[in-house]
Parts: sequence; structure tokens; C-alpha cells
Amino acid sequence: MKFSILIANYNNGRFFKNCYDSIISQTYQDWEAVILDDASTDNSLEIIHQIIGNDQRFKVFKNAENSGVGITKSKLIEFATGEICGFVDPDDAITPNALESSINVFKKDKNTVLTYSSFIKCDENLKPIETFKSGMQVINNDPYFFNCPVHIVHFVCFRKEVYEQTEKINTSMRIAEDQDLYLKMYEKGKVKYINEPNYLYRNHSGGISQNDNRPKSREYFSKVIFNAMKRRNLQTINGKEIPAEYSNPKDIYDLLEYQNSIFYRLKKKLKIFVQQLLN
Repeated sequence: MKFSILIANYNNGRFFKNCYDSIISQTYQDWEAVILDDASTDNSLEIIHQIIGNDQRFKVFKNAENSGVGITKSKLIEFATGEICGFVDPDDAITPNALESSINVFKKDKNTVLTYSSFIKCDENLKPIETFKSGMQVINNDPYFFNCPVHIVHFVCFRKEVYEQTEKINTSMRIAEDQDLYLKMYEKGKVKYINEPNYLYRNHSGGISQNDNRPKSREYFSKVIFNAMKRRNLQTINGKEIPAEYSNPKDIYDLLEYQNSIFYRLKKKLKIFVQQLLN
């Protein structure tokens, strides 16, 4: 079972050595690394080529013009030849067992379409700061699951064959395209939490989630949730009518407010417990 590590790069070549080292240190050896540069304005490609040398496991492509993360990630999946895909940002890294832990789940259960783990937040030098504390198994096959609050995060891996059955990545998105992908995959089968911090997330000023786009992320995510509601043909949520057209983030998040109640959380934990017993 081949694993395609997908890397969308834009001006992050200076951080790539850590990413590269983590990839070649994997305990699971049947992998390829596909890199697509989104018309970087620095010397990223030169650095990347210098680091990977003649290693044929790395395939490097370049967009003719800056196209955004949605288009770039969509192309990466098209370029992938592996059965399993997983995105790793060029300024981040994965632990040595990251691929093997995921592959083992997919081999064991053909109905699992996506795996995810926890991650470690690091400083600019990739020195660990803290581990993501909200990682947990989510309820499967729930039409009212929208990953809000977020539980499905790095390191996310998925079956390419199943991805091809979805509406695929929304190429118009520049933020929350990953959450859009996760919800589409969720609708196609089981997702499985791997209780390991398998991803090292670098916190630095040039990162997408730390730059000027951050204030927009809430709005983008609300659109992702709204699109999932429509895709699932939902009319109401907890007795409240879902708007026919998207208007603003508040209308969407208000629909999910009930999920913050203690009663709902207890019921969710019980469902997850029963789900795990039956699997």
C-alpha cells in the first residue's frame, strides 16, 4: 500500500530541511513525496532541489502562476500515485511512525476512509511547545457532525479512491480547504483517530494560519459547514431552520450552539463509547 505525501509549497523552502528529514526517517518505506510549488517568489525551489538531490521518491512540480492553496492541493492529489494520501506542510514535520500508524489502520479496516492524529505545536525552530489537547475519536455516520469544535486535525490521511467519489477539494478556497475536504471524506465512511501526536506544527510569522488571513478563517469555515448542511440535505438543526442561502457566519454558528451544552457532550461521549465497543 503506497503512501503519497503531498506538499504544497509557497515561499517556505528555508524550512524544508526539517520536513525532508522527517520524511526520509519514516519507518514505513513504501512512499512517495509529491511537491507542488505555487509560484514562490523566493528561492524555495532551488533549496528544495538541492536538499532532495537525485532521490527519485520525490517528485517536484510548479504552478505557472500563483493559484492558491485550494487549486494547489487539488493538483497534488491528481499527481499522487499512492492509495493513501496525506498533506504535510513544507514548514512542518511528521514523526517517524506517522505513515506506519496510519497505514496499519487502513490495512485493518477497509471501511475506514480517513485517519487523523494529534499534533505538537512548536516554535519557529520546531522545538515542541505543547500537544494539541482536543484530539479524540469523533462520532461516525452522524449527519450533524461538522468538526466544530475542531477535532479532526493533523496528521490527516485518506484513501484517494474514496476522495475521487466526492465533490473533491473546493479549488476556490484559500482558507479552510482542509476542513472542507475532511467533511466530504467523513460522509463517505468511517474516520479513525490515532491517539499519537504524529505531526509537528511550526508556529511562525509566515505561516498561513498566522498571517492576515486568520481573521477570515471563521467565515471560511462557516461556509464549509453551510455547504455540508446543504450537501446532506438537512432542513433543520435542533429545531432551527437552516437558511436557504448563506448570509453570515453568525447564522451558521448559532445553529450549532446546542452542541456546547453539557447534556449534548455527555450524550456524544456515550455514543462514541458504544461505537468503539461495536467496532
